[in-house]
Amino acid sequence: MKHQDYVTDAIDLLCALINTPSVSREEKNAADLMEQRMKSYGLAPHREANNLWLMADGYDEQKPTLLLNAHIDTVKPAISWTRDPFRASVEDDRIYGLGSNDCGGGLTTLLQVFRFLSLRPQPYNLIYLASAEEEISGKDGISRVLPLLPHMDVAIVGEPTGMQPAIAEKGLMVLDLIGHGKSGHAARNEGVNAIYESLDDMRWIRDYQFDKVSPFLGPTKMTLTVVHAGTQHNVIPDTCQMLVDVRTNEYYTNEEVYDIIQQNVKCDVQAHSFRLHSSHIDPDHPLVRACVNMGMTPYGSPTLSDQALMPFPSFKLGPGESSRSHSADEFVKISEMEHAFDTYTSLLDGRDIRHTSSQE
Repeated sequence: MKHQDYVTDAIDLLCALINTPSVSREEKNAADLMEQRMKSYGLAPHREANNLWLMADGYDEQKPTLLLNAHIDTVKPAISWTRDPFRASVEDDRIYGLGSNDCGGGLTTLLQVFRFLSLRPQPYNLIYLASAEEEISGKDGISRVLPLLPHMDVAIVGEPTGMQPAIAEKGLMVLDLIGHGKSGHAARNEGVNAIYESLDDMRWIRDYQFDKVSPFLGPTKMTLTVVHAGTQHNVIPDTCQMLVDVRTNEYYTNEEVYDIIQQNVKCDVQAHSFRLHSSHIDPDHPLVRACVNMGMTPYGSPTLSDQALMPFPSFKLGPGESSRSHSADEFVKISEMEHAFDTYTSLLDGRDIRHTSSQE
């Protein structure tokens, strides 16, 4: 097959997926479509829930293993769409539809890259994974599949990056902070106001600066985003509940940041989860070096992806632009998918991906 034939198959599959709604936790029909399409290519997909993966023939434990990953699911469409988000429409160079950019273009192009690469001997094992529930970091997504797969040495995640390598990604931790007081009548000098008791903690959250600043991701950042307190105007509030959004860089684990916060505030602190860590790959990794040699520019990404759940080196590289994600009238360009296919194959075909650095 010619390169253009693979791209044509990617475009055709993308349009079919747009026409098959796949909001997070509702990916079954899209996963069925992907599975059928894989079989039509002569491939033998494995499936766990709504996750699908392929392994190239000739797996060898002595070789490093490369994972190509992108997600099937989408967010719910914004109300400001001016066209049907669940109907693919091709206009000039653009394919419009929900999930086209995030990340249907990467999902379908990487599948064709797997087909291309698996037909020729490679110095690595190759696995393709279409994962579910990425948009909600769900337990039935990639976390459910990784224990079933062999050891991974490195992953490329097909999120929209303008085909520039995002070699670091911020993690996410959401915290509940609860300040305590004592209720009383607002007209009397009674009670202890939980809002006032929490003000110092609010100021600390606003002003504290973490020491370690990433060259790609900048500082770890905390933002107070929600505050709830009080029941009515004449009752001193006895609790003040706050929600804090924490975005970690690669120099801090979520657990380390949690401990720092807990040691510096009076409020009770509870993390929703510690599982969405920051991720990164050594800039000296052979795949990153190859990207640079091909004229690409590494950068740090503030947005979360399935990388947060990968306990091995990974980076994002995919067609489309992050700024289009989760927006009305989302689209990906056909030319972007063509460029992505050529870039992926040039980057990966015959490439030695073994990384001997001890920095990872």
